[in-house]
Amino acid sequence: MLTKKQIRFCLDKMGEMFPEAKCELTHSNPFELLIAVVLSAQCTDALVNKVTKDLFEKYKTPEDYLAVSLEELQSDIKRIGLYRNKSKNIRKLCEILIEQYDGQVPDEHEKLVTLPGVGRKTANVVVSVAFNKPAIAVDTHVERVSKRLGFCRWKDSVLEVEKTLMRKIPEDEWGDTHHRMIFFGRYHCKAQSPQCEICPLLEVCREGQKRMRKREKALS
Repeated sequence: MLTKKQIRFCLDKMGEMFPEAKCELTHSNPFELLIAVVLSAQCTDALVNKVTKDLFEKYKTPEDYLAVSLEELQSDIKRIGLYRNKSKNIRKLCEILIEQYDGQVPDEHEKLVTLPGVGRKTANVVVSVAFNKPAIAVDTHVERVSKRLGFCRWKDSVLEVEKTLMRKIPEDEWGDTHHRMIFFGRYHCKAQSPQCEICPLLEVCREGQKRMRKREKALS
C-alpha cells in the first residue's frame, strides 16, 4: 500500500499528465448527462457520444422519452449494448423524474441511486460533473489504477475502493482525481498493455515493477 507521500506524488503526476481530464460524455445539462451515463454501462464513451448526437436532438425532456413507444426508443439506441434493458430503465426513470422531481434531475446521491439503471457509479458521476459536488465514481479504469498503484488492496470491492479513495484523497480533489484516474487508465495504464516502461509512476508502482522484471527476464 502506498504511503501518504507516495499518494501525493501519484496525484500530482497524474495531474501533470492529464491536466485537462474531464467527463468525455457529450451533454449540455444534467438530464442529458444522466441519460448518457445510463447508456454508457458496459459501453465506450465514444459509442455513446455517437448515439446521443442524434438522440439528444430528438429527446429534450423526460416527457419526450415517454411520448414514443418502447420499440421506437429501442430502435434509436440499438447500437448500444444492452439496449433493450436500458430503454426500459430510461422510460422508468423518466416517469419517476416527472412524478417525483418535477422533471428535474435530483442533485442528491441518495435520490439518484433509487432511479432505474442508476447505481453508485452513475450517481457519483452525475453529482460530481453536473452539480459540482465532491464524489469519486469508481469505474473499471479507476478500480484498476487504484489496485495496480496500491491505493487499495487487490481484494477490495468497488465500494471498498471508493471509500478508501475518499479517505486517502483530499475531498476538494475528488472530482479531478476521478477524471485523471480514468484518463490514466484509459490512455496509459491500459488493461492489456500498460505502458510501464515510460510511466512516471513506475518508481512507486509495485505492479509495474513486477511487470518490468518479467519482461526483462523474458528477454534475457
